[in-house]
Amino acid sequence: MLVSLDGFRADYVDRPSAVNIRAIAARGVRAERMIPVFPSKTFPNHYAIVTGLTAEHHGIVANVMRDPVLGSFTTRDTLAQSEPRWWSGEPIWVTAERQGVRAATVSWPGSEARIGGIRPTWWQRYDHDETAQSKITKVLQWLQLPRDSAPGLITVYFHDTDTDGHTFGPAAPETERAIARVDAAVGELDAAITRLGLRDQVTIILVSDHGMSPTSVDRAILLDDYIDLGTVDVIDWTPVGALVPRDGDADRLFAALSGKHPNLQVYRKGTLPERWHFNDNPRITPIVLVADEGWTITTRANHEQWIARGGRAGGAHGYDPALSSMGALFVAAGPGIAAGKTAPAFRNVHVYSLMAHLLGLTPARTDGSLDSVRAVLR
Repeated sequence: MLVSLDGFRADYVDRPSAVNIRAIAARGVRAERMIPVFPSKTFPNHYAIVTGLTAEHHGIVANVMRDPVLGSFTTRDTLAQSEPRWWSGEPIWVTAERQGVRAATVSWPGSEARIGGIRPTWWQRYDHDETAQSKITKVLQWLQLPRDSAPGLITVYFHDTDTDGHTFGPAAPETERAIARVDAAVGELDAAITRLGLRDQVTIILVSDHGMSPTSVDRAILLDDYIDLGTVDVIDWTPVGALVPRDGDADRLFAALSGKHPNLQVYRKGTLPERWHFNDNPRITPIVLVADEGWTITTRANHEQWIARGGRAGGAHGYDPALSSMGALFVAAGPGIAAGKTAPAFRNVHVYSLMAHLLGLTPARTDGSLDSVRAVLR
């Protein structure tokens, strides 16, 4: 059972409300943090976790992107999300189904598309308003199916900590309450595993896609102070800006932005740091902007509206994955998992190999490896 708690920063597990998550970690393994792929955004990292591929290889390079053939993709575009040509690689539910293991998904990015001609046995369209209890009820129904018809892999997603982290910031009491809500959901799932006598059969893996950093109205990079926005297509804004010059002159655009703001890094495609693995995909734009931690890329008009609304601080992610604030959750317990152990930080592309091993599956080719997470195993 793979459970995603969107935006659950690695150190949230030590917050007062994360009682059930700490209890699972105590009898299993907790990583110091899990390192996202770049950019540390929701869709690129949810798909990295289930494919073991970096964004440049699995193709979901952002939450908002453009493809020269397919057009535009956003997280709210259900038609795009169901188009398999957006999704490269082989997610764990396809690996499972190919090898005779039924899979069931609730709201996991990519699960709505027929990837490689295959969908999970159980899947659904994403509904942001679906309650946690509705999701839990579905999982409990699957757990109670006879062994010869039950899923061998279940994935389920909860958005609360990301939603409130963005709105109020990681340290806010509202975010603490969101931690409490997702912790209660985890506790209910874990209690059901025990109540149904499945503790020695079910491995539960708790993950998040990224962390969260506080933002401030005083840390804003106003893009139209440096360029005429009418000369570019801004595919994605912040904190990773994706820019396409309308005249095709990427060198001119690079020169107009490079070195202009001390908290903005400007890259031509193909020159981003190698450790980000973000240079070789047609969906990566000619110019990529990366804001420093806690900074926001915006326009003067949007910044003035922010001030007019009271300039409330919030939270953001997408920054350099090496930052501790971007560190994601990894906790696991169950058959084959070590007990009472803290593992060193590792990259999330290794989780696919771990799941394939636990399910007894032959993994597809990935950018990760089981050797990199052997510390998790008993």
